[in-house]
Amino acid sequence: MPHLNYHHLRYFWVIASEGSMSRAAKRLNVSPSSLSVQLKALEDQLDQQLFDRRGKSLQLTEAGRIALDYANTVFQSGHELIEAMAGLRPGRQTLRVGAAATLSRNFLIGLLRPLVGREDVELVIRSGVLADLLDQLDAHKLDLVLANHPAAPDSETSFDNTLLAEQPVSLVGRPSKSRSRFRFPESLAETPVVLPGRGSSLRSAFDSLVGRAGIRPLIFAEVDDMAMLRLMARESPGVTLVPPVVVVDELRTGVLVERCRVKDLKEQFFSITQHRRFPNPLVSALLQRTGRSV
Repeated sequence: MPHLNYHHLRYFWVIASEGSMSRAAKRLNVSPSSLSVQLKALEDQLDQQLFDRRGKSLQLTEAGRIALDYANTVFQSGHELIEAMAGLRPGRQTLRVGAAATLSRNFLIGLLRPLVGREDVELVIRSGVLADLLDQLDAHKLDLVLANHPAAPDSETSFDNTLLAEQPVSLVGRPSKSRSRFRFPESLAETPVVLPGRGSSLRSAFDSLVGRAGIRPLIFAEVDDMAMLRLMARESPGVTLVPPVVVVDELRTGVLVERCRVKDLKEQFFSITQHRRFPNPLVSALLQRTGRSV
């Protein structure tokens, strides 16, 4: 199997990013002639011309663009390797957490609070779509993912789901002078409601519940992001379907009031991990405090 000279690849990578042999040579602290020799050695090994000279600048050829894509992956992986190994060293530890956009930020900070402010712990929190976060978990770019529902079984991956908590769900709204009592689900036919997006398990359970009652709710807005759902609850003229933990500050200060507890709905919070040869000890410390495998 031919051996790729990664030293030459790094020189090519810097030349491509600088777009100039002289600028790349200055950045690498080598002479332009020496750098040119290194580039030629890589081109000979790959049997491809990687740059076209256009005046004083260098333009990537088609082969050069392909090589650059691979080089970006190689050196990004190297950076991630250093980060991963740093998390295993004694002393300061790093915990990389993925938080689904539909997850309550109040719940998230409550779970991580024991680690916040610790001088020996660095927290890296990334938010996004659950599928993307699971890809990062599978690639060892995250140590755990927090979400509102478990990861689905997959033939190519093995995720462990742990149920951390179950929270009640309510319809909340701004204080009203009206003395009419809110009746669930009948009042939803005439009271605007803000709902989680249709991709959430909470929304699916809600739709099933009102559907069985024969009620067609007056939908004011549908929101995928839990932080935005909290803001919409404050602005909506009607009610918002949300776990109270999401709006705990607003309920405490009276900005919002609970109009109705939806007793047949629960919001679940899961941690999703993988079996690792070198598991991050901070993950097990968090999960030992709460939760059960499902």
